[in-house]
Amino acid sequence: MTYRIKSDIHTHTLFSRHAYSTIAENVAAARAAGLELLGSADHLSCMLFPEQHLRNFQYFINQTVWPREWDGVTLLRAAEVDIVSLEGGLFGQDIACPANITGRPFKLEKSLFERVTANLDYLVASVHDARFTEDASGAQTTGMYIRVLEQPKVLVLGHTGRSGVPFDIDEVLTVAKERHKLIEINEHSLEGDRRGTTTDACRRIAEWCAELGVGITVSSDAHVACDIGRYPNVSAMLEEIQFPPELIMNRSRNALLDALYAAGVADLRSLKRDEQPVESNPCVALASDADATGSLAAAAQRINAARDETATGTNQS
Repeated sequence: MTYRIKSDIHTHTLFSRHAYSTIAENVAAARAAGLELLGSADHLSCMLFPEQHLRNFQYFINQTVWPREWDGVTLLRAAEVDIVSLEGGLFGQDIACPANITGRPFKLEKSLFERVTANLDYLVASVHDARFTEDASGAQTTGMYIRVLEQPKVLVLGHTGRSGVPFDIDEVLTVAKERHKLIEINEHSLEGDRRGTTTDACRRIAEWCAELGVGITVSSDAHVACDIGRYPNVSAMLEEIQFPPELIMNRSRNALLDALYAAGVADLRSLKRDEQPVESNPCVALASDADATGSLAAAAQRINAARDETATGTNQS
């Protein structure tokens, strides 16, 4: 089974400070890779600046100047926001934002999170510093992820396989399916996994998604333009477990835009484009009915054999 994934919705620019490309370079790389859609999701996090003021995050606010179609690539505006509390809180939600970037007071009281994300299409929510979960129970961390999925702007749970946070896979994925939210399988997590623990965790999550019918995103998490649209490790893993391609929601531009709408995150269906017939379309590879049935059956066998394992977690890498 060959996977041709024509959207990459978790990528970074220079704004993230430990990434190395501009948005224009990323768009050019996406076009060169044959992508239909690019999502730019820089860090919305305390890791960027010592001062958490709106002026440090105006990069997000002004993304409305980006064209929706740039050199043939559909461009979406997003952020990878940190999960910061067991209550499912996201970075900036508890930070007051009384004034604009020039210091003029706002008339309405809103948080930094509300101001910064107002013009964004979706959020990838990830744990980068798991210290706040160290003494938490599995029920608490499971509840954390569930409450994050309930947040209106969140479309994707980011790299849960390498965040170092144990959780009940069944419970979280059941909520994800009910809310049409997506689980990320992250190439950057696998390429740096020397011990194999993150890969094992991601495989287990992907297998559960296959059995339960939960949509995933395959993301490069690119921090340099040349990595955009490249998923060799994830593709190999998904082929190994015969993951159903129809559950890869970023397999094409139209599939991703439909997923955004189904989740109630954003209605960008006006950006959809006519697609070629499957047999001549290089952008989407779909399995036959027999392949799909076989992949689900294979995943079910592996999951049933591992049912005693109800939680997953790895050391953060």
